[in-house]
Amino acid sequence: MDPIAALEEIAFLLERDRASAFKSKAFRKAAGVIGDIPAAELADRVRDGRLKRTAGIGDTTFAVIADAVEGRVPAYLVALREKSGPAAGGAPTGLRAKVRGDLHSHTDWSDGTTPISTMARAAELVGLEYLVVSDHSPNLTIANGLSVERLLDQLDVLDRLNAGGGIRLLSGIEVDILLDGSLDQTPEMLERLDVVVASIHSKLRTESKELTERMLRAVRNPRTNVLGHCTGRLVEGSRGTRPQSTFDAEAVFAACAEHDVAVEINSRPERQDPPDDLIQLALEAGCRFSIDSDAHAPGHFAFLELGAARAEANGVPAERIVNTWPAEQLLEWAARR
Repeated sequence: MDPIAALEEIAFLLERDRASAFKSKAFRKAAGVIGDIPAAELADRVRDGRLKRTAGIGDTTFAVIADAVEGRVPAYLVALREKSGPAAGGAPTGLRAKVRGDLHSHTDWSDGTTPISTMARAAELVGLEYLVVSDHSPNLTIANGLSVERLLDQLDVLDRLNAGGGIRLLSGIEVDILLDGSLDQTPEMLERLDVVVASIHSKLRTESKELTERMLRAVRNPRTNVLGHCTGRLVEGSRGTRPQSTFDAEAVFAACAEHDVAVEINSRPERQDPPDDLIQLALEAGCRFSIDSDAHAPGHFAFLELGAARAEANGVPAERIVNTWPAEQLLEWAARR
């Protein structure tokens, strides 16, 4: 087995299972350490012990590499696969099989854990045709949000990666909805992006009327394509729980329908946002939807199964889900606003 593939699959499975980020980072770091070492030389370094003394290689990662070099599926990987299945767990079924892309993902340019290229490989692994790279905007300093200059640099990187083939990478942003409802990036920059996801990350306990007006202004902005994790709730996980924000959902979803803004069904297990009753309300209002992973690590793309299952359980038809569309249709829709 290829040792780099083994290390990356282990990291993916740990991320999918929401294990400690330190664990997955150790395996990805080890993959980076051996990435440029020719196979014959790597085998020599394993056998004479030099690899074990290399910075970035620990006892566990060394054992994985040694197993792979000797032609065995590493025992650590076998155990993870037995626990929760392989990274590529067969062809998706149901509504998930119709999801062609993911409109909300993060990389190490903001608060994600891995480079764009690693996220792209993982998205392709789970069967996606396109991926929107939507790192955070400047106001979210805690998440290393992107200035105009850094975002322009990222667009150059996307162009280079797309020139190499593989999954299609689309430019995007998860732009913060500021307190006055404006979007946290210049209009000129937003015009250059393929897809804009607008989300609230601050003052979630604001009084309902004020929060509603804030959301309505963002939805009415001609560059908003998707309303991200609209209630901001957390229902489980290491960050604890947080109640959903209160706003006039009927008014907000009516505006989403009027301005053709998709309501995101955020697939992260700790979010499950919006809750089922609000999915039903948005459905009745005539809204479109997007099923997004909000991935911050490669293994998080597996969460799309959860989002698709929630959409299916709530009777959301595939044709109302914008990322079931081919990339060109999605781009035409996003640019139309």
